[in-house]
Amino acid sequence: MFFINTITPFVEIFIIAIAINYLLSFFWNTKSMDLLWGVLAFLMLFVIVTFLNLPILHKIMFHIGSAAIIGFFILFQPELRVALSKLSLKGRRYKEITEFDKFLDSLSNSVYRLAEKRIGGLIALENEDSLEEYAQKAVILNADFSSELLETIFATTTPLHDGAVIIRERTILAAASILPLAEDSSHLNKSMGTRHRAGLGLSTAQDSLVIIISEETGRVSIARDGIMTEQVKIDRFKGIIKSVFNPPNKITFQKKFNLKEWLKR
Repeated sequence: MFFINTITPFVEIFIIAIAINYLLSFFWNTKSMDLLWGVLAFLMLFVIVTFLNLPILHKIMFHIGSAAIIGFFILFQPELRVALSKLSLKGRRYKEITEFDKFLDSLSNSVYRLAEKRIGGLIALENEDSLEEYAQKAVILNADFSSELLETIFATTTPLHDGAVIIRERTILAAASILPLAEDSSHLNKSMGTRHRAGLGLSTAQDSLVIIISEETGRVSIARDGIMTEQVKIDRFKGIIKSVFNPPNKITFQKKFNLKEWLKR
């Protein structure tokens, strides 16, 4: 019992230090930091007033502090939501899904903005089969994906617009890549040109998913496993990509201990 009473203050100090460190690291170099310093100054003044036994000031500051607590939660609702989300116990699986959804939204918006403007585009999403051989013959970018970068590449005034963009996970690996043309393109519509033949050709040779934006019609098509899906709307577009690149399937979970398998070793 004596030992517990001895270490209790140190445990409390350690927990308080962690909490203060977390708060400071979260608010540091933000506009909220100035207000946080103001709150700390108010608390120090409140301690001094209490120590000097000034009852009127103590009562006024107590009521102000009570009202300020409610105002603090209202003003800092977004920041507090973000701070609490960082303490979430859901784990990496949910974080990966969130990042994938953000990438998919950005990709979808870019593709359909290009389609609306009748700007042709060819995008290859790498799956299990590596597209390194096609990337090495193109212009290596190795840049984090962004809508602005993708749309800039396909702008007709840039030297990289003629060719395919290769995306590996959430990285734009290369641009202006030359893809193999499909040998049998008899089932393609007459309105489909070289981009569609190239997309179909790569999807036949690799397990990649290829997005084709028609410059003539402004329609979006998807080539997968040698099959061309035409006139894909944005909701179906997201559904097809999610069905192929499903984040939870790409996350390896630790297997449970199996006594029979262990004894067989």
